[in-house]
Amino acid sequence: MGAPLLLVENLKKYFEIRKGFLGKKVYLRAVDGVSLTLARGETIAIVGESGCGKTTLGKTILRLYEPTDGRIIFDGRDITHLKWKDLKWYRCETGLVQQDPFGALPPFMTVRRILEEPLIINGIKSKREREEKVYRALERVKLTPIEDFINKYPHMLSGGQQQRLVIARATILEPKMVVADEPVSMLDASVRIEILKLLQELQYKYNQSIIYITHDLSTTKYFSERIYIMYAAQIIESAGTSELLQNPMHPYTKALLNVIPDPDPNNRFIIKDVPAGEPPNLMSPPLGCRFHPRCPNFMKGVCDVKEPPTIEVTKDHYVMCWLYG
Repeated sequence: MGAPLLLVENLKKYFEIRKGFLGKKVYLRAVDGVSLTLARGETIAIVGESGCGKTTLGKTILRLYEPTDGRIIFDGRDITHLKWKDLKWYRCETGLVQQDPFGALPPFMTVRRILEEPLIINGIKSKREREEKVYRALERVKLTPIEDFINKYPHMLSGGQQQRLVIARATILEPKMVVADEPVSMLDASVRIEILKLLQELQYKYNQSIIYITHDLSTTKYFSERIYIMYAAQIIESAGTSELLQNPMHPYTKALLNVIPDPDPNNRFIIKDVPAGEPPNLMSPPLGCRFHPRCPNFMKGVCDVKEPPTIEVTKDHYVMCWLYG
């Protein structure tokens, strides 16, 4: 298959929160030792509940945050600690689709100006060339007829149209990789599948790689080839999409699958077994496995003593759990 487009090794991102007693620094461990790969033209999903660090992981990979430790290799180049001025080429090769489309769009710019901005920043001086690229971008995301949209402001668009505009801006330079951070979570259910289909069409047409960040496991089977389950700043399970959904191994992954709504009306009122409690405080995570305070399979003297290793239980199915140690 050749070298991956993206290789992330033991990536960490800590935020300094405050200084404690006697000047000791206190850190929030937002991303704590994450490793993953992304092939050319592949979509992977990063799945976990709110606060697990998945958005911070995406922004650190994009180098919007400076990594604390680890390595990020993109297309054979180590970009982990490149200076801001040396990352301009990387900005052209990557794109970001934000969760809140209205908040991501400048309200004082027209659609034309929003799409022209990355072209101007990256040195495309010809007005005619910029116009052609803007029109092509709007056609790609199906904001047509173009004359009905190009001079509008974001508040004049629906939520789905705003997200299409965000996708057009993220892909107007035809990047090799796009990070889609919960791109459908703020949209109506009827619009979500349209946006996911649009991203999938762009992926196939331009051989783009996509990192799909979501808390909803139910959408991943339609839009990813591999799933990484994230809990408390760590990847605790990863496998091919069909393998993970059919054969979940980590207790947390099983809990996530357990809360997916069941379309069978006969099961509507069945109370499902969902672990109690809240995710740990990432300023002082628990010893051992970070899921052990909520785990139904907790083994005293094992799970609360030492952090479990990541084990390949079956081919390409990795689990960070003492049940398989």
